[in-house]
Amino acid sequence: MPLIVPVLDDRGFEQLRKELVDRIRVFNPEWTDHNRSDPAITLLELFAYLGEGLQFRFNQIPEATQLAFLRLLDLPLLPARAATALLRCRTQAAGGVAVYGGDQVKAGKTVFTVRHDASLWPLDCVAVARQRLLAEDSGAALQEFVQGLDEELHVAVQASIDAIAAAQPGVEQVAPYRNAVLEPDASTRPVDFANTVDGCVWIAVLKDYPEPASPATHLQLAPGRALSLSLGFAPASEYPLLEEVQACPGTGGRRAPSLEWRASALALKADGTPRYLPVRVAGDTSGGFTQEGVLRLELPADLAQLGVPAAPPELAGSGEFPPVLDDDRAERLWFWLRAWRGDASRIGPVKLLTLNALAVEQSVAALPELLGGGNGQPGQQFQLSNRPLLPDARYPVELQVEESGVWADWQQREDLDASDALDRHFTVDAEAGTVHFGERFPQIGERVRVMKYRHGGGAVGNVPPGAISKFGDLAGPPPVPPMQRPGSDVKLSNPLPAQGGVDGESLEAALRRIPGELRRRGRAVTRDDFRELAMMTPGVELGRAECLPLFHAPDRSSPRAGTVSVMVWPARDAAHPNAPVPDRYQLRRVCEWLDTKRLITTELFVIPPTYRRIAIALAVKVRDGYGLDAVRDWVELILRQYLAPLPPYGPEGGGWPLGRRVLDRELEGVAMQVEGVEYVEGLRLAGFQAGAWQELQAVPMMAWEVPEVAAVSVVDEQTPVPDPARGIGPPPTTPAVAVPVFKEEC
Repeated sequence: MPLIVPVLDDRGFEQLRKELVDRIRVFNPEWTDHNRSDPAITLLELFAYLGEGLQFRFNQIPEATQLAFLRLLDLPLLPARAATALLRCRTQAAGGVAVYGGDQVKAGKTVFTVRHDASLWPLDCVAVARQRLLAEDSGAALQEFVQGLDEELHVAVQASIDAIAAAQPGVEQVAPYRNAVLEPDASTRPVDFANTVDGCVWIAVLKDYPEPASPATHLQLAPGRALSLSLGFAPASEYPLLEEVQACPGTGGRRAPSLEWRASALALKADGTPRYLPVRVAGDTSGGFTQEGVLRLELPADLAQLGVPAAPPELAGSGEFPPVLDDDRAERLWFWLRAWRGDASRIGPVKLLTLNALAVEQSVAALPELLGGGNGQPGQQFQLSNRPLLPDARYPVELQVEESGVWADWQQREDLDASDALDRHFTVDAEAGTVHFGERFPQIGERVRVMKYRHGGGAVGNVPPGAISKFGDLAGPPPVPPMQRPGSDVKLSNPLPAQGGVDGESLEAALRRIPGELRRRGRAVTRDDFRELAMMTPGVELGRAECLPLFHAPDRSSPRAGTVSVMVWPARDAAHPNAPVPDRYQLRRVCEWLDTKRLITTELFVIPPTYRRIAIALAVKVRDGYGLDAVRDWVELILRQYLAPLPPYGPEGGGWPLGRRVLDRELEGVAMQVEGVEYVEGLRLAGFQAGAWQELQAVPMMAWEVPEVAAVSVVDEQTPVPDPARGIGPPPTTPAVAVPVFKEEC
């Protein structure tokens, strides 16, 4: 394992004394006199004094002895994790382009590996949401809406309503909508598919080649092969409120909702309504449009059936008919895909839906390696050529040992605690890139080889949008004609930044982690267990985590027996830089991770932080020789850092403590620490509570709250201290209401 420096016990006399006195209540409750006058307390203080001296000597242990102790603990550094991204590809090849899992793409010198097989076609897409314009479906609301339109639109909309009533006499409610278009290159704002009239996602499949021929005849499919489309999906960030968070579901997890897919047919039904053909889902890593992933859809065998149903002008875009696109895209439109969830739930905000999508990962598959021969001794270890390895269960190390001339497969395990001398088991230190054997090990002359493993990862894989732009090594076999392998005619890019890459653990981080590993042994029981394990969630980079025992998040009640709430902050949040908030995906990943560690009797909630807004205004006297503007900037920066929720800021370097109130005189002392400030003339502090700004000497915080600095105003000592909440409105509670924009022609 890599070199690890030790973690030493830094408790002092007072802490040791307190721990000894606290144990009296557990082991001898009849002993009630804990004052220093009690002779037994004097003995406890003597032991605390001796313990402090013993720890001082322990801190002087030579480094070689410390390292020997650490190797006995067998706690390796946490390895790096690989970044992932979604690619959008475009090609003009009529026969399609075959991409296989294992092919490589590059962002400069950084190599990514394709995670699945895919077929690329000269097709494109655009997603459309039929977003409702009325808050409720009622006749009065509809009549008021129609009356508010201009004369030309009023006539057109009323004609559509009359046509629908004539075609479907039983219809009682009509819901007007507008098209919200989501571009396939993520160049538009995310589109919310929850607030739609039908709960469906409409995807227009477009021709992406200049010839006017229909795709049914232009695309050259191999005989007997269905047209397979790779659809990439990435949800937009959602930030649930505290009361909206649900309890973690347990190790079984919540079942992903299923998606129903249909493709529009060219011919109508006998009653004049549109006909839709079923579409087979060959694979789905998006979890029913709940997480970033790729769906593989197989279209019906007879492509000539696909098309846009011809609707009367008054019924175009209404009812079961698909939406109407603009003229440019209408000429390229082939057919519509329609998707909805089978459990009647709604699909939320989406930031990317694109065809010809590839899911890639910043990793490389290593070639087979001959590691050497056994020496017949226990505790053998072998060094791999590449490091760090990816600690993913999908990529286990495939290792073989030559036993009596036959290569036997051995199995990788997380540890060897349950393995005996008959088990062909080994462990891997992913960060160091080493293989370890236990009670069963290679004998003298038995060769050891590794057939397959993956290595890579790190923050270097978090490349910006558009960075992944070319193919690298192609590992798959030749495709079935007329398909071809990727070449210069295939254009690719990542519309969204790659994310999830994390560097391997540093020595300093290991120092802080090892005592907790020895204490909890993979189980979350105490407050520190939940906090430390949450920070170790794979695939999520958190900046802070706090545990609130007995706190029931939905109704904010405490104490609630058997309930634990874990509050987490992301390491960075571009949307809320001053008050970072985790999105729904991050909360779910932490929930899934802690579910495997908690006790079965614990009801667990993973919740976002709750902020209480504050505003500060102060007047300072600047020392001679210092610039007023520079001192102002430094005062504001120091105050914001002192009140920040994330480490290394806050009063003690761990972020502002949960539930700690903000005092005006405390902030005066912080401002006095700025070089160039002679004194603070005055300070005014305001907090937002009960729906209004109130000037207070101390802003109270609930046990689950931290402050958010809304504004800091710094003036010189000759200027009256302004109102701290001047010009600050109340925080928005609901998104802005969208104003419908109609075309001049219906």
